[in-house]
Amino acid sequence: MSSVLVLGGAGYIGSHTVYELIDAGEKVVIVDNLSTGFWEAVHPGAVFYEGDIRDRELLDLVFDKEDIDGVIHFAASSQVGESMKDPLKYYSNNLCGTEVLLESMVAHGIDKIVFSSTAATYGEPESIPILESDRTLPTNCYGETKLSMEKMFHWTSVAHNLRYVSLRYFNACGARPDGKIGEAHDPETHLIPLILQVPNNQRDYISIFGNDYETKDGTCIRDYIHVNDLAQAHILALNYLRDGGESNIFNLGNGVGFSVKEVVETARKVTGHPIPAKEEARRAGDPSTLIASSEKAKEVLGWNPEFADLDTIIQTAWNWHQSHPHGYQNK
Repeated sequence: MSSVLVLGGAGYIGSHTVYELIDAGEKVVIVDNLSTGFWEAVHPGAVFYEGDIRDRELLDLVFDKEDIDGVIHFAASSQVGESMKDPLKYYSNNLCGTEVLLESMVAHGIDKIVFSSTAATYGEPESIPILESDRTLPTNCYGETKLSMEKMFHWTSVAHNLRYVSLRYFNACGARPDGKIGEAHDPETHLIPLILQVPNNQRDYISIFGNDYETKDGTCIRDYIHVNDLAQAHILALNYLRDGGESNIFNLGNGVGFSVKEVVETARKVTGHPIPAKEEARRAGDPSTLIASSEKAKEVLGWNPEFADLDTIIQTAWNWHQSHPHGYQNK
């Protein structure tokens, strides 16, 4: 039986996807340099190689040794703020790493890849909900490198018959419902884990940046999608390519959007904690509203998010953060 190669399989979304793949009966090989991933998040049933995707010898070894059927690519730096301070790190890791990966895939005749892209490829949206056909004009280096990676897949597909699916997703959140793995970043920048640090006695209050946006309550609206639903979309995309599907791009989101105040209020309800909030000035570059249309993914891939409501998303996150207040470092 052939295996799926998951690059970045020790990271947040990668590790959840590995668990879902193995639950579905797949054999999985992981390559991760553990720069932002965690050994403790690696599924014990997966074959694990510690290393960097910029290491051609390592990738050649994996493709030679393992019977790889397709690749799911999560191995990229993904902090917007850091990308603006250290753009060359992002070009090296995201673009050079993907170039080396594609060279090795072409050399070994591996012709299927599912790519973890981002809503940051769109930049400031022209209309809501965002469609896959909308203009792509990233406003940060992270989004720019992801868009460049998409173009790299496109031209490689033209030259070498590689087929790819690019999944542009919005705010990944939540944790595996059985609590085995969850979200852990250092530094943490995602809203839901930051909010949950308050009832976990790790911060005194949550900051709300901007209360004068043109939204229902003046705070930014974002599209939150549960990490398990993202994982399922990657599996559906891989099977779509296995069934002969042509290269394609899909948005992944809940199609609704929740305001910062709504997320804080839901967290108060789920945790039973007052969670004080402090309103502060807007942050530069924060669009008021980001909501995806996921109709194409539902129609073509048959994707049907299971954890669509905010209560469930925050409950799974809270279960994880309560039992892992310091992530994987200190249970």
